[in-house]
Formats: sequence, C-alpha cells, structure tokens
Amino acid sequence: MSETTPNEGGNNQGASNGGANNPQAGGLPSLAVLAQYLKDLSFENPRAPASFADSGAAPKMEVDVNVNGRGLAQDRYEVELSVSARARRDDEVMFVVEATYAGAFEIKNVPADQMELVMLVECPRLLFPFVRQIIADATRNGNFPPLMLEPIDFFSVYQQNRARQAQNAGAQPAAHA
Repeated sequence: MSETTPNEGGNNQGASNGGANNPQAGGLPSLAVLAQYLKDLSFENPRAPASFADSGAAPKMEVDVNVNGRGLAQDRYEVELSVSARARRDDEVMFVVEATYAGAFEIKNVPADQMELVMLVECPRLLFPFVRQIIADATRNGNFPPLMLEPIDFFSVYQQNRARQAQNAGAQPAAHA
C-alpha cells in the first residue's frame, strides 16, 4: 500500500469517531492506493498489413482522456482513467488504441467540498504513468512507433471543466426564459 499523504503518528481518529470527512475530527487527510488494475484494453489495426507499407506523412493523432470516480465503501473509491487514441493518415485509420486503467483508493479526512478535486486530479495523476506505458506498449506491439502521451495537468483540466460548467449553468436560465 502506497500512501501519498502520511497520517503522521498513526492517528486514525477521523475514521474511528465518525468524522472521516472532517479534518477537524482529529485525523490528517490521507490518500492511499489500495490497488491498480487494467480494466479494458483494445488495439485495432484495421488496414493491416497495408498500413505498414504506407510511406506517407506522419499520421495525425486524436487523443481523448476521461476520468470517472465512484464510491465503493466508506473512505474507499474507484477512479478510472480512460484513454482513446486514433491515428489517421489521409483520412484512413492507421490504428485505434483504447485503455481504461483504474485504481482503488482509500481517502480519509478530506473535506466533502475537496473530495471531487482529490478524485479527479490527484488520483488520475497517480494512475497516468501506468496507462501511458500501457498505451506505448500496445502501439509498439502493433508494429507502430510507441505512442508516448504527453503529461497531463489534471488540475488545469479540472479548472477548465469547472469554468465551462459554471458558464453553461449561467447560460441555461437565459436560454429557457
């Protein structure tokens, strides 16, 4: 078990006195990785073997990343990091790779208003290097150069999504009026 924020001195009072989501209850916030696992992996090379004979320009890459989280039990959560990448050359699909990598986390003593931030920023930040390697291996095993995903600033993505949601929420009443 890997713990990213230590619970100094073994103080587990937050969980034992019912204040698991209240740092004032006595425990320090903690995030522990209980398990990491590959939930789904798909690699498609629809033009093989013709795709290997092409000597055209480098393929255009389309990459989509999604994060989903859900509660499992008290203080336990699952976070899924899904990556889908499609390579095209001259409107022909060269390959498609999709992976869903997940982790089970124990998150204690985090205020309720910060739980979403932990699940959508910190947890995927811990999972990303592993799904990046899986994607690179899958494309290399498909006889293409390894696709090395660029690092993702999950906090910036989170902020952009929150701003977009706030903007859409502000625009909805005007659209219905």
